[in-house]
Order: sequence, then structure tokens, then C-alpha cells
Amino acid sequence: MGKDAKAAGGKGKGKQAGGSEENTSKGKGKAGKAADGLGTCTYVKARHILCEKQGKINEAYKKLQDGWLSNGDKVPPPEFAKVASEYSECPSGKKGGDLGWFPRGKMAGPFQEVAFNTPVGVTSAPFKSTHGYHIILSEGRKN
Repeated sequence: MGKDAKAAGGKGKGKQAGGSEENTSKGKGKAGKAADGLGTCTYVKARHILCEKQGKINEAYKKLQDGWLSNGDKVPPPEFAKVASEYSECPSGKKGGDLGWFPRGKMAGPFQEVAFNTPVGVTSAPFKSTHGYHIILSEGRKN
């Protein structure tokens, strides 16, 4: 029986395996489920924290974790805004990190990817872009 299992996983015959790989490789975690409208909207409303140094963004994220995320709670926008005004090095930090509504195509690569794939009310994990390190709080989406 061991030989047959190896043969099935070999070249040519593994159509079923290929099909399931295709499904699992599309989205990372929660992203990519079309039913919830993620990735299909045209505009996103978001707040963010931008730091040049990874250590600083990790400090900001720890503050969000200690207050809400580690309990499974969502970060309330006014609280995210306080952390943004304390840590963010983006001019938007003065407005609590508020970027308002922006269309698909306005933001660069990884930022757009995360912004358009983070469900409303959810805070992203820290990620890197060409501008530095970010954390995004998604506040809305529309077409």
C-alpha cells in the first residue's frame, strides 16, 4: 500500500491535489473569501500608523495588543487614533492616522493589498512597504 500512495502523489496523476493547492494558495488566512466582499470593493476608509523603524511599529502594535487584540477585541477607532498620534511618523498621525476614503490604485503595493483585504473593524498586523512599517485599521468599504 505504501508504494501506491507514493505513486498517486507522483507526476501526472495528482489532479485532485493540484486542484486543492489552487484553492489554498489564493488567500492568506481570512483574505480572499469573495462572499464577504473583501478585495472586490473600490474604496476603503482606513486609519494607519507609519513608523520608519520596525522596533517602533512593534511598540505601537504591542500597545494595541495589550489593550484589545490579545483579548480578541477590536480596537475602537478613537483608541487607535490615540496610538497613531503618539507613534505615527506620517502627517496623518496628527489626525489619528485617518486617511479617509481612498480608491483602489491610489496606494502603493503592499499598503493597498493589506488595506483592501482587511475586514472592516479589523486591525492588520504590522507590515513593511517602501515607506516604512505600517499597521492599518479598516473602517469601511464601498464600491
